[in-house]
Order: sequence, then C-alpha cells, then structure tokens
Amino acid sequence: MVKKILKKINKKIKVEKSLKTKVKKSVLVKKNTQKILKKIIKRLKKNVKVKPEVKLERSIKNPIISPRLYSWESKATFNPTAFISNDKVHLMYRAVGEDDVSVLGYASSFDGYNIHERPTYHAYKRADTNFQIGEPVEYSSGFGWYGGCEDPRVTLIGDILYMLYTAFDGWGSVRIALTSIKLDDFKKKKWNWEKPILISPPGEIHKNWVIFPEKICPPGSATGKFAILHSFYPKILVDYFDTLDADTFYNNKYIKSNNTRPIDKNRDWDSWFRGVGPAPIKIKEGWLILYHAMDHKNPDRYKLGALILDAKNPTKVLYRGTEPILEPEEHYENNGYKWGVVYSCGAVVKEGRLFVYYGGADKVVCVASIQMKELVENLKKHKSIKLKTNKIVNK
Repeated sequence: MVKKILKKINKKIKVEKSLKTKVKKSVLVKKNTQKILKKIIKRLKKNVKVKPEVKLERSIKNPIISPRLYSWESKATFNPTAFISNDKVHLMYRAVGEDDVSVLGYASSFDGYNIHERPTYHAYKRADTNFQIGEPVEYSSGFGWYGGCEDPRVTLIGDILYMLYTAFDGWGSVRIALTSIKLDDFKKKKWNWEKPILISPPGEIHKNWVIFPEKICPPGSATGKFAILHSFYPKILVDYFDTLDADTFYNNKYIKSNNTRPIDKNRDWDSWFRGVGPAPIKIKEGWLILYHAMDHKNPDRYKLGALILDAKNPTKVLYRGTEPILEPEEHYENNGYKWGVVYSCGAVVKEGRLFVYYGGADKVVCVASIQMKELVENLKKHKSIKLKTNKIVNK
C-alpha cells in the first residue's frame, strides 16, 4: 500500500517538473522573441525616416477682428487681405452690416498678431452697385445679399497698391473688379481709390483672382509685364499686361477665364479645388501659393493648402503639399454664418515668418503663422503638411 502511494507521488513530482520545464522554456522563447522584435524595430527606425508634420500655429488671440456695433460691420468681419510696408502689416477685411451690403474695413498690426489700429469707418465701398433687371444668378457668399465688394486681394507694386475683389450687384452679376491707390495716400487714410474696372466678362461668375507682386516676362518676351493669375484648375491661366489702367480693358476687353473647377478624383483632401487664396509670395524657389480646396466627398469643409509655382513660368507647379496646412477645427471656425470654413485672402512674411490671415466661419478674422523656411523645406521634400490643434501661439 505504501509503495503504491510513493509511486503516485513520484509520478506527480515528475509531471510537475516537466510542466515547470515547459513553462521556463516558454518564457525564454517569449523573452527571446521580444528581444528579436526590439532589434528589428530598432533597425527599422534607423533605416526609415519618419516624416515630421509642419503646421500653421493659430494665435491664442483669435479671433483678432470681430463685428462691432457700427452699422457697416455689425454682422460680420471676415476674409481679410494683407500687405506689409515698413514692417507694419496692413489689413483690409470684408464687413457686412445692417444693410447686408459688403464693404471693406481697415486695420493694422505692428507685430502681426495684435490689432493696433482699426478706424470706426469703412475704407472702401463699391460706389457703382446697380441692381439689374434680368435673370438672377445662383450665388451666395457670406450672406451679403445686397451685393457690394467681397473678398479683396491686394498687391503692392512699387508705390501703387492694387486691389482685386469680387463685385456683386446683388442680382445677376458676379465679376472681378480692379482698383488702385497710391501707397502714400493709403497710409494717410486718404481713401481716394481709383474708379473700379470690371475685368471679367458679364454673365459669368468669377472669384479668386490675384496679381503677382512683381512683373514677369511672359513666354517669348524679354520685357516684364503685370501678371494676373485667374484660373488654376483644370489649367493654370495667367494673363500679362503692360499696364493695369482703364485703357487696358477699354471697349469690353475682358480676361477670358475658366471657372468650371471640376473634381479631380485622383487627389484626396483637395479633390475639389476652389481657388487661390492670397496674392503669390516671391521666394527663392519660385512663387508660394496658398489655395482653398475641399474633399468632394465632404464638400462642407474648406481647407487651406500650399504649393510652389515656377518663378519664370507660373503655370508650372513645382511642389505641392499632400495635406492641408489649415482646416476648420476651432470653435470660431465653425460657429458663424457658415460652419467649417477657413478662407484666406492675405498673407505676409515678417522676420522670416509667414503670417496667414483668414476668415473663420464667415464671421471673424483670425491669424496663424509658421516659419517660412520650415514650410518651404517640407514642400520641397513632398512631406506631409498638416495643422495640429494642440499648438497655439501665445501672442
């Protein structure tokens, strides 16, 4: 009896030892596997370069311009243009007040972030707003139902400030208008703008035209001319002019453009190109262009992208980011008259930093910035460019 019990005990002990041995082996295998995996990951990290994301950094002061109680800007202040002179940033922003007519207000900043001057009166109002009899166009932009001047783009060339804007008569005409003013008069707030010239054909809807900040020699010419970029997709179209005065567009000499903007299903977030944003910015590599686009599968969200055009032939794209540099994520970009909209008409370079001024939700003016060198280097390497919301400039 005792022998049988001892035999069973010895058998049990052998089984337990065998199990312990297997467990130890299993643990060793797992440890070895983990070591091997760590080595593989370490080698991969050495061989694979992780693409860092560059981003525009929103100012913590956003929005920097909001509607005030003055009748001409009581409802909305948005879609600003900008230029820099003597290290001072000048802004012209679209404003809508009690009469639902779009006018332009003025503001300025010494540091690019904080508004230091903002008069209580508008700086520009389209004087030739005439309601037409005929078929209305299907057009809505920022709820300025009674027309006026919308979404300005300014370009400083020499001592003259040129401005393009969308001229809407409130009924059946959405055209590009051109005006100008001497820089000295502008700085003194002598708002004696030249009479606007309509440079796009009647009966068509055109927006987002920009003037290059210096003359360009068109193909086959040795003489520099004023250049206007007026279409970007499906084809980049640039027209050249000796002057930008009324005689150039005399007797119905309009710029023939293409505003069809078809969907490009080969692209992702910017499959539906909407238009160029601010006027081109000259850099060593060519012309920096910021543009508005959206995913055609999600057309309610405007986003901002960046690309670089060739300096001598601005119809040629050299580099184009793969991701938006700005998209509507903050509350002031979604709570307004049109949610999900970031829309820029102005950008300047100040002390090596790019300041982008934009409208949020068709109601307020905001600013975001980035080191120009960082943005350009990423564009040149075709790296992913994306805005993150977790980094805000405390200025």
